[in-house]
Amino acid sequence: MAAGAQFPVYFGNESNETLGMTFQDFALLRSLQGTLKEKGFKQPTEIQQMAIPALIERKSIVGIAETGSGKTLAYVLPILNLLKAMENEGNKVTEDGTPRALVLVPSRELGEQVSKVFKTFTHQTRLRVRTVLGGTALEVAKENLKGNFEVLVATPGRLEQMIHRRQARLSDLQILVIDEADVMVDPGFLDVAKKILGACPEVLQLALFSATVSADVQPVIDEIFAGVETMRTKRSEKTAKGLTTQNVTVVDGKRWPLLEKLLQENREGSTLIFANTREQCDALAKLLDKNEIEHVIYRGEMDKIERRKNLKAFRDGVIKVLVSTDLASRGLDVEQVDRVINYHMPSVVENYLHRVGRTARAGRSGLAINFITDRDTEMLTKIKTLRPNK
Repeated sequence: MAAGAQFPVYFGNESNETLGMTFQDFALLRSLQGTLKEKGFKQPTEIQQMAIPALIERKSIVGIAETGSGKTLAYVLPILNLLKAMENEGNKVTEDGTPRALVLVPSRELGEQVSKVFKTFTHQTRLRVRTVLGGTALEVAKENLKGNFEVLVATPGRLEQMIHRRQARLSDLQILVIDEADVMVDPGFLDVAKKILGACPEVLQLALFSATVSADVQPVIDEIFAGVETMRTKRSEKTAKGLTTQNVTVVDGKRWPLLEKLLQENREGSTLIFANTREQCDALAKLLDKNEIEHVIYRGEMDKIERRKNLKAFRDGVIKVLVSTDLASRGLDVEQVDRVINYHMPSVVENYLHRVGRTARAGRSGLAINFITDRDTEMLTKIKTLRPNK
């Protein structure tokens, strides 16, 4: 995309009621409006109010909004609206493996969630959504790219592989969305993302969405996506309105007795426990095993089939305790999570926001419990400034 002058940052309203908007106010096709009505969607969230009209008008944007604010739907609806309109005008997809919309995600799990949201709205539009995700067999990716389809949800590494094999072509791409943008432009993703952008048409609509954009990442976004309009909700980089926070002091490093007591409580919802490293995660899992507390692990460097199986058990409510590293802090939406425990506190505020953002989502209430040691004094000071949304 050609670079241009940097746009200003636009801030949204404190509440949906300020504008009193409904989904009926958006210039969406009748088929999408029908599904919205059928599924009970009435009032758009703040980021949806800001992003949907801009994307329908074919603007490129960066959308920064709090976790659980409906960022996925903010780009799903405009994408389907654009592609179905093109089809209605007689301009159908005709080449195999050549999508018109691409959504890049940092993980397989987030990709599956995004694909599910798309498919909720394709029953009437009859648009086709495919996935090419890391952690799946190469043959599955190849099969998913066969035939004609409109939308592709992909992880960067696997997509680059498919482009190199000439099984995926981006020559007809109309819009590229990067979800969890602050992860996608980290050094690990940056080179691959640039190669993918290089395979896209020069004139391309871009959208980037994230809950946070750190000071280290912002210059990279400015460099690659110069000229993109930035939209930041008033609630971004705050904790959720329904979140209650409790800070528990750890004495002499004795975390386990505190956690054991918490896990003995009778709760209806599920608990997500965060550690900082894989080693800490495994050590905690051994303690849970020893004390016969049912749980599953979700971290990097473990068998991907097992990791997926564990996440499904947690998501389905079969197991109510999930122990994880920051791998589970971004993008995952498990409705019944009503408590997050930071067994080890993260080192940066952005990671804290992502972790506690796994609960109190979409207007629900939730609890965050932080285990605090002397080393966490500086982080505690920072998070105390993160006033909840009112």
